[in-house]
Amino acid sequence: MPQPNESAHVPTDAHSPPGTKDRKPPFLSNLGADLPASLVVFLVALPLSLGIAAASGAPVMAGLIAAAVGGIVAGTLGGSPLQVSGPAAGLTVVVAGLVDEFGWPATCAITAAAGVVQLLMGVSRIGRAALAVSPVVVKAMLAGIGITIILQQLHVLLGGQAAGSAIENLSALPAAITNVELHSALLGLAVVAILLMWKFLPAAVRKIPGPLAAVVAVTALSVAVAPSVERISFSGSIFDAIALPSLPDGNWRAAAMAVITVALIASIESLLSAVAVDKMHGGSRTNLNRELVGQGSANMVSGMLGGLPVTGVIVRSATNVEAGAKSRTSAILHGVWVLVFSALFAGLIQLIPLSVLAGLLLVIGAKLIKVADIRTSLRTGDLLVYSVTLVCVVALNLLEGVIIGLALAALCVLWRVLRAQIQAHAPSAEPLPWRVTIAGSCSFFALPRLNRVLHSVPEGQDAVVELNADYLDHAFREALVAWQQQHRNTGATVILEEHGTTAFTDAEDNTPQRQDPREFPLPPRTSWQPSEAVNKAEDDDGGQLPLRSVLLGIDKYHRRHADKVRPLVQDLTESQNPDTLFVACVDSRVNPNLITSSGPGDLLTLRNIGNVVCSDGHDASIDSALSFAVKGLSVDSIVICGHSNCGAMKAVIADAEGAAPALGSGFDTWLEHARPSYFALLAGHPVAKAAEAHGYGQLDQLSMVNVALQLRKLEEHPVTGPAIASGLVQATGLFYDICTARVVLVTPEGIEQLDPSMALRS
Repeated sequence: MPQPNESAHVPTDAHSPPGTKDRKPPFLSNLGADLPASLVVFLVALPLSLGIAAASGAPVMAGLIAAAVGGIVAGTLGGSPLQVSGPAAGLTVVVAGLVDEFGWPATCAITAAAGVVQLLMGVSRIGRAALAVSPVVVKAMLAGIGITIILQQLHVLLGGQAAGSAIENLSALPAAITNVELHSALLGLAVVAILLMWKFLPAAVRKIPGPLAAVVAVTALSVAVAPSVERISFSGSIFDAIALPSLPDGNWRAAAMAVITVALIASIESLLSAVAVDKMHGGSRTNLNRELVGQGSANMVSGMLGGLPVTGVIVRSATNVEAGAKSRTSAILHGVWVLVFSALFAGLIQLIPLSVLAGLLLVIGAKLIKVADIRTSLRTGDLLVYSVTLVCVVALNLLEGVIIGLALAALCVLWRVLRAQIQAHAPSAEPLPWRVTIAGSCSFFALPRLNRVLHSVPEGQDAVVELNADYLDHAFREALVAWQQQHRNTGATVILEEHGTTAFTDAEDNTPQRQDPREFPLPPRTSWQPSEAVNKAEDDDGGQLPLRSVLLGIDKYHRRHADKVRPLVQDLTESQNPDTLFVACVDSRVNPNLITSSGPGDLLTLRNIGNVVCSDGHDASIDSALSFAVKGLSVDSIVICGHSNCGAMKAVIADAEGAAPALGSGFDTWLEHARPSYFALLAGHPVAKAAEAHGYGQLDQLSMVNVALQLRKLEEHPVTGPAIASGLVQATGLFYDICTARVVLVTPEGIEQLDPSMALRS
């Protein structure tokens, strides 16, 4: 059933059209799921509330008051739709100390004052700070609570009494097993068996919540076969326990600290519980600020009525989710049941054996321990945080365990962030250089390791420093530059390659900052190879060849890109299947794969001077390339791409003006393929006019007109013409403007900016 919109009010329309059905009020929308879930939560909350009250040194009925108020007030006003609130074990030690120091009436006043503080915190909108809690800490907290519940309830199931801490319960477990009360243990195990087998029963039976069915069935059985087993017991009415609070007698500083302590612990436990509950269901998320308002209001009311402090309780909340609750109605009804049953049906409540509820809690506690969470923490490197948090929650208490877990998680993050990975790699063969790899956050924390690794490179040995930094401060840059200069003084070459998200030069006199990733993979070699690396040679015998730029580039490719390229070409080892024939100029500044975001196997490239297409029979190389592309590879498109400041177009213009470059007869013959473009330019070709309107000069106008004319040649060619006419192949013209690094679409009638930002400026 869909989750109701809790903020929406659906009015009843008396004039609705015939045939339409009135929508149910939000309170009733999920009543079929919330009602049985509320009864299950009520059965769990009742003994827990009584036990926490007794352990706190408070009147037993104070626990039931807090349970009723937590359910009704916090359930109505809180921001978590499925969290259940009430007295919590996390405050037991604190409340017990307050009762001893101030007395019970003054403790109630402290509870009410803590509620006011919580209310102010919620209004101040600081609740979202709970989202900064590491998920692994929350998961470990749940597991720790589950283990604590299991250790505690095992004693109850065996017919004994649980101790105050998990460690005491664990140490006393052998004695409890030895002195087991057989009827109690069998009843508890019967509940466990029913809950474990419930999912295998027919769907019709499973419509009844398993916990509810197990508690009712085994309780009925216990009345018949084990009438003497220990059951829930209390005296008096819940209304008899209502008492107004009173102010402390002096010692106001201690009282104020007590108020802050109760407010902080109750708030943290409630918010952590809300975050944990959000991870258990797929419904709407918690409004954490509203949750603080709801918890503060509940504590104000509970304190004024003589109840224990109220927090969001993970045990009851987990039970609520497991029982199938869909909305806050379940939490509210559970508070109503606590109020009604403890006032009117105390006799029925006292029929339930404690071991029956212990069996129910054992299963709930076990479900809080998830093997998948342990595996995830192992894979993500958070197993230490998970383990320490879990152990501290079990051995100490919930609040201290979570604080220790959060502190350890923060230290682990700090270690990972501040620790730079710096390694030196000796060359595998001559004449390759030494390689120093630096990755991570490069700050002054890494200077000791940086200096140790850098000075491990032998003097006089060429080196390449691969800097893959996401953060770089001035101190780190200064140390690296100092070593670079010192190493060069020994006659070696030092090349600095940057692959990270921060620029090395920015750390010289600017505030360190993280920048956007730079995805550009192919910077010109001149930008990362200093001239001394290319021209360096042996001074003594002169027999060694210089470290040529191409070989250095290949070395960098092997180091940085080969392993990433290998998966991309696995399917291309036997054949190719490009979708485009890309005809481009031989100009070194034009990179077809770069400007089309293409990879291996995407483009079949044909490059010549002036990106021309010859008429049929005039050039076998071009004819064969067109035939191979269209008939052999069945490409879908052919692209003619010109570019700005083209040397071939300069030669055409110079030739027309009687000053052709002296590059030989072959070059002059080749220009015949481009000379018609110049005549078209002079004749006022529409592409030339469009280019002029966009501010391009004569040279670039000629390049664009040349592209348009080559497209016409494709239409007239006996190989490509029929394919274009039939729609099997699409011909497209492009112009690459080098100064702006933008690509322009060239059509037979004009040009079109393909970059939206450039189109707006034009």
